[in-house]
Amino acid sequence: MKPNDLRTLGRSGLLVSPVALGTMTFGTPRWGSPDDVSEQVFRAYIDAGGNFLDTADVYAKGRSEELLGGYIAEAGLRDDVVLATKYTFNPNPGRPLLGGNSRKNLIRALEGSLRRLRTDYVDLLWMHAWDQVTPIDEVLQSMGDLIRAGKIRYFGLSDVPAWYATRIATLAEARGVPGPIALQMEYSLTSREIEAEYVKAAEVCGMGITPWSPLAAGFLAGKYSRNASGSAQQGGGRLDLNLPSFQKFTERNWQVLERVRQVAAEAGLDLAQMALAWVYSRPGVTSTILGAKTVEQLRSNLAALDLQLSREQVEALDRASATEPTSMDRFFSPAGKKMIFAGAEVHRAF
Repeated sequence: MKPNDLRTLGRSGLLVSPVALGTMTFGTPRWGSPDDVSEQVFRAYIDAGGNFLDTADVYAKGRSEELLGGYIAEAGLRDDVVLATKYTFNPNPGRPLLGGNSRKNLIRALEGSLRRLRTDYVDLLWMHAWDQVTPIDEVLQSMGDLIRAGKIRYFGLSDVPAWYATRIATLAEARGVPGPIALQMEYSLTSREIEAEYVKAAEVCGMGITPWSPLAAGFLAGKYSRNASGSAQQGGGRLDLNLPSFQKFTERNWQVLERVRQVAAEAGLDLAQMALAWVYSRPGVTSTILGAKTVEQLRSNLAALDLQLSREQVEALDRASATEPTSMDRFFSPAGKKMIFAGAEVHRAF
């Protein structure tokens, strides 16, 4: 990664690095990094030319924001980085008003993040997830108000349905108000669901895709293996927590991992580099969110940016990880188009 290797995030003028530093590991004792190591990872990322920093108010119960804000302030880098944080989730049992995407909680959460980050604005505020309650109009108006107030510069959407992202972007365009510039979704060789709808939706709506968990929480880095009984052995990462949102130990995923291992071995690469090189090169991907527990891990994963996978390698990985087609896919395929146009080869001119 080079200092001048920047790209615009979605249909905006915000310039970001091809890899964003994810800081979920900051301040997380069980599977994260000690504070001194987190600072080393931060400095190594900056020294490597990175400028895009991603955190959230719930990461380590706010400790991630505190550490990151301190590192930025001490290095005097506020004007030189793109600082992103998130709101939505509620770490306070029994206090429902401290969660969700309402205007009330949005402003409360952002004020807390700004204090912890030691800044008076964030460059990018992510709605962390669809709360299934708050109207789209309320979110759009609230984000616009915060942009006009100078509290945030841009906003993006994380973990939302494709129809939601399309709806809010379309309303913003129709009303001539600020809309989302980025879409953050899980994307890896074990999680390719976004290819069905999200990638095209992001393209037509002007949103850059920033994948999270490109290594499937360490699964695709080879952290985990199966024991004699077929169960996964603990690997010292998030998957050890057995959370519903991090269930990777399926027969299909083990088969994908084995194929990645074979292709990587043939290319003389490690598993993580092979899996990351695949994500880095995918259509629509602007900047991949990458966490690291050590400086060595960060440097190894950044090195994958310089890899050029061959067509044969990409095809092998694609075949091994392809998702099951839906009943509607036949209408959206090349064969479906030929059926519509009586077998003629028809192409868009623009």
